[in-house]
Amino acid sequence: MAVQPEGTPCWADAMFSDVEGAKSFYGDVLGWTFGESSSEYGNYTQAYKDGKAVAAVVPPMPGAEGQSAWCLYFASPDAAATTQKIRDNGGAVLMEPMQVGDFGTMALASEPSGAVFGVWQAGVHEGFEATSVPGAYAWAEVFTREPEKTDAFLPAVFPLSAKQVDEAEMDFRIFNVGEDTVLGRMKMTDDFPPEVPSYVNVYFGVEDCDAAVAKATERGAVLRFGPMSSPFGRFAALSDPQGASFSVIDLNTTEGDMPKLTDVS
Repeated sequence: MAVQPEGTPCWADAMFSDVEGAKSFYGDVLGWTFGESSSEYGNYTQAYKDGKAVAAVVPPMPGAEGQSAWCLYFASPDAAATTQKIRDNGGAVLMEPMQVGDFGTMALASEPSGAVFGVWQAGVHEGFEATSVPGAYAWAEVFTREPEKTDAFLPAVFPLSAKQVDEAEMDFRIFNVGEDTVLGRMKMTDDFPPEVPSYVNVYFGVEDCDAAVAKATERGAVLRFGPMSSPFGRFAALSDPQGASFSVIDLNTTEGDMPKLTDVS
């Protein structure tokens, strides 16, 4: 796949204190295989589905041990310029742009409500080699308690346009790069415990949502929501055995009508 347009989710990785355990879990649940770990880059290990790179796992850096979490990276033609926009619009730069050999340049940041994300300026590593198929990245949503901050920030940093979903029971917005819908934003309700911070929820495709949930929980994951059918697919939210939140979605099992959208950009 070619370098993705600016603002498009282009890669996902996660730090795990037990990398071998993570490889075993995701290998079982998503059918991933793994390349050789790269000691030059902190034992960064790419995950593959049907031979195509779909994500990566890595042990924490010394002193950075904490809660395991998936990090979604957004494509940028200039990571330094993007991090400046992040600062200018109320976000925080957690890791300054760092060149990773000839693979590309990465940075880590958080948007004003606290959700952490990455920025990726591609070199020879352009990002996902497959998307929206079983075992690969399918979708992502920013879960936030302060949607007005997130909604102002995202289009100020990336070339995104927005549409609001016209449904009274939830506050949900989608963001587009050109004609392509690339990201969702969900307001966190009181269903979320107050200690849960804003975060980016990454969805991976599966052939059968219920079977994937059964396999994941059998392997020690915690089911947080679902499985539930929607116009977009049948999905469920989970926490893996090391506490990293993620969702699975069967994009082919849909139910109901697509929601009405109001252009707000």
